[in-house]
Amino acid sequence: VLLEDELRDAVLLVFANKQDMPNAMPVSELTDKLGLQHLRSRTWYVQATCATQGTGLYDGLDWLSHELSKR
Repeated sequence: VLLEDELRDAVLLVFANKQDMPNAMPVSELTDKLGLQHLRSRTWYVQATCATQGTGLYDGLDWLSHELSKR
């Protein structure tokens, strides 16, 4: 989907949820598995979250808001 021409300028925010769980995949591993480091011309960010506690949700949305305000 990210390769679609219409989305070439879109920023990408990934919420890595369930980070409170003992077997949660670390953000660095998730980044590798999704191949985000290969998206060199795209702005992206992975935010560790725990939706049930609200941890990280505002931080991710704050990043997104900041990135969108630059445009």
